Amino acid sequence: MRLAPGARRYALPPLVAAVALAFVSPPLAALALALGGFVVHFFRDPDRSPPPRGVVAPADGRVSVVREEDGRLRVGVFMNVTDVHVLRAPRTGVVESLTHRPGAHRPAFSKDSDRNERVDVTLDTCECSMIAGWFARRIHPYVSTGEEVTRGDRIGHIAFGSRADVLLPPAYDRGDLLVAEGDAVRAGETVVALRAADD
Repeated sequence: MRLAPGARRYALPPLVAAVALAFVSPPLAALALALGGFVVHFFRDPDRSPPPRGVVAPADGRVSVVREEDGRLRVGVFMNVTDVHVLRAPRTGVVESLTHRPGAHRPAFSKDSDRNERVDVTLDTCECSMIAGWFARRIHPYVSTGEEVTRGDRIGHIAFGSRADVLLPPAYDRGDLLVAEGDAVRAGETVVALRAADD
């Protein structure tokens, strides 16, 4: 099973503790082992099969935001602790900028999460925002300015519970949306918007 970077850093301490605790307190050892197993599961990074057309979801989870901003549509996906937290490129394009914006750490499912710490990845076709939640304090982009990405490519991950948004290109309107708030989506596979002219 492929794991996202950082899995060893978070999983090794409880797994090592489980070995030591096995001789002192089996119940605590079992707890530490379960915690290590949860961390490994959390950092899983399964392969995905992107569709040939459309804007795909940047994250696994449920659509928590669909709104208009300055004439463009934003679709946000809330990830809970059981979802895969590796983020995917919504469309093919070149990374024009990578901007870290410090902020609060409100629950990622709340309206206040718009003010949370985030990293905005601007492609030449759209923008993807990696937004930290109340517990997630580590955003790990995988891409850099000038790099070309293909729809569904891995572009980063967020450690432990968070949100990922895609700001659609200006040409898209509500008639092009294929998802609504509450819908479950899969990163790199679920098409969230599609136009006849999409490649």
